[in-house]
Amino acid sequence: MQPVVETLSGLERRVEISVSMADVEKAVQAELKRVSRTAKVAGFRPGKVPMSMLERTHGAGIRYDSINTMVGQAFEQAIIASGLRVAGAPKLAPKTEGQAENDLSFVATFEVYPTVTLPDMGALKIKRAVTTVGEAEVQRTVDVLRKQRAQHKAVEGRAAQDDDQVKLDFAGTIDGVPFDGGKADDFPFVLGQGRMLPEFEVAVRGMKAGETKVFPLPFPADYGGKDVAGKTAEFTITVKEVAEPILPELDAEFAKALGQTEGDVDKLLTDIRANIEREVKARTMARTKNSVMDALVAVATFDVPKALIDSECEARVAAARAELTQRGVPNADKMPIPADAFATEAERRVKLGLLVSELVQAEQLQAKPEQVRARIEEFASSYEKPAEVVSYYLSDRARRSEVEGIVLEDNVVQHALAKAQVEDEQVPFDQVMETK
Repeated sequence: MQPVVETLSGLERRVEISVSMADVEKAVQAELKRVSRTAKVAGFRPGKVPMSMLERTHGAGIRYDSINTMVGQAFEQAIIASGLRVAGAPKLAPKTEGQAENDLSFVATFEVYPTVTLPDMGALKIKRAVTTVGEAEVQRTVDVLRKQRAQHKAVEGRAAQDDDQVKLDFAGTIDGVPFDGGKADDFPFVLGQGRMLPEFEVAVRGMKAGETKVFPLPFPADYGGKDVAGKTAEFTITVKEVAEPILPELDAEFAKALGQTEGDVDKLLTDIRANIEREVKARTMARTKNSVMDALVAVATFDVPKALIDSECEARVAAARAELTQRGVPNADKMPIPADAFATEAERRVKLGLLVSELVQAEQLQAKPEQVRARIEEFASSYEKPAEVVSYYLSDRARRSEVEGIVLEDNVVQHALAKAQVEDEQVPFDQVMETK
């Protein structure tokens, strides 16, 4: 008689499973006989150790393992018979009442995967990000590249402004006491690049060579230097030199400096436009994908197994520890990181994963080999030796799988765009280039 699976609440289920003690003992004796052939016990030759002694030395462990194995098999049989998909590991507890005399009975509590109903794709509302790349955007990028290669020339009487290189002396104190890193002479930096704290740059902006200023500077609570974090320092600065930027001309020499070996300015501008268009395409696609995924998860009304959420939280904690370790944070592996902090995002990811998986199967949206290769070739086109990059990805299963995952998501997005109510959203160039 097959065990009956009970429905508790939501996705939680319970089943009672039993194993015969007689079967357990048969398994134990069989294992003891196997062990006896090679067991080494002082005073006995291999194969000659009395079974009673082996029972004392090995019996408990063998019996424990045998029970676990047989309980696991019984649970698996019950699940196969029920046709359920188990999410996560079951929780086993000995049955406390109604135990048959010659049986060991356990109660297994577990979760099952939900029934995922696909939404009406035509009812979804999606915003498709659109960004125009024109001459102005190309010119803006060229200006940035020129600024990055600017030379600076000192100018008498010039008031410091963004993009100027300023050379100054500074000295800071907290409660009248100097602190480590708070003093420097002839210190150069370029205004407006965010190298210094915003309050420091505000104080320097507008100053001329020879001028001195005293001002308070509050350090952020999360500042890297823990001795000054959250405290307010008093700084005295004296500007020594203000140098204006001299931008390189857009000429053959500049083109060569950017890797255009022939020094062809027109070819350089064409390459810059192609790179911008490639980056804009990737970033607008990412925005559109987020809109698609937001729309899908909003209509996903099914319950999510807690076991899967917990597993996702654990993965996020592990990733956070790995990142801290990579940054050189000491004892990152022991740092307390509450898994609950990731619970909301974990539930979203699991729910979305289940829905997308069902959609992929129903609509045959799996990544095709030719799609994967095309995506790799597109990615490789921005490198100096594209063929080597293509080979690098195609030769390794793990790297190829990463691209397959990206292509699969692209297929889902394109399917949604073809079916849903789509509104084009114009995103300014500067905004789309801020974040992916």
